[in-house]
Formats: sequence, structure tokens, C-alpha cells
Amino acid sequence: MPTREQIVAAARAWIGTPYRHQASLRGLGCDCLGLVRGVWRDLIGPEPCFVPPYSPDGAETLGQEALAEAAGRYLAALDPEQAGPGDVVLLRWRPHLPARHCAILSGPTTFIHAHDGAAVAEVAFAPWWRRRIAFCFAYPHLEETP
Repeated sequence: MPTREQIVAAARAWIGTPYRHQASLRGLGCDCLGLVRGVWRDLIGPEPCFVPPYSPDGAETLGQEALAEAAGRYLAALDPEQAGPGDVVLLRWRPHLPARHCAILSGPTTFIHAHDGAAVAEVAFAPWWRRRIAFCFAYPHLEETP
């Protein structure tokens, strides 16, 4: 069972990986979902399902919370107020749009994410980002450290 510290360490190992849409290969390329998937593989094992092709604006085109629905099948839903290091946050760009970006919290004021035009980075979880939280999830079988 992974601990929060192990999840954060695994996510930090992806820092510097270039952005590549639909990719999930540490050091070679990933998008935000690819980062979450890669950390899963690093700590839990093979991914539980095949991820079908998706477009960068697919969530908005479909108008569904597809990312949140998928996350809810494999991750444990959390109240955003309870989220902490190692947890996954899903973010919306605008209040009326579905969540389409994900990141891994790395501390009380930082998170790790991949976004178009930049490599995976650990950045401040500033108010601009906090206002966009739509959903929070924990990796399964998370072992709490005392």
C-alpha cells in the first residue's frame, strides 16, 4: 500500500517530463492524466483499464464529467477540504465546464501537474488553482502514516 510520501516522491520523479498529449512515459512525455496513470503504475502496478484516445477538449465537447466518472471507478472520492499530499485533484477551467485537468497535491501549498506547453512541474497551489477544484480523490489502498 502506498503512503502519501511515496505518492509525492513518485510524482516528483516525473518532474521535467515534457508535455505530450495522451502519453504516460516518465522522462519522455505525459499529459496530466498520464502523470496520474504513471504514478499508479509506479506504486500500485498495471493500470486497471485501457484508456481510450481522447481529445484535448473532449470533456467540453461531450459536456460530461468523464474524467471524474473514470476517477471515481478507480480512486477513492474525498471531500476537497480533506485532501492532502498525495491526493489527486480535478480542476475545471470555468465553473460551467466539466473538469478536464488533474494534478497531484505535493504539500499544503504545492501540487505537481503537466500542462500543455510545459514540462511536469511542482508549482504553488495558488488561489487561482484552488478556486477551480471540482473533485478530489485518493489513490486506492492508501496507507496513512502515523
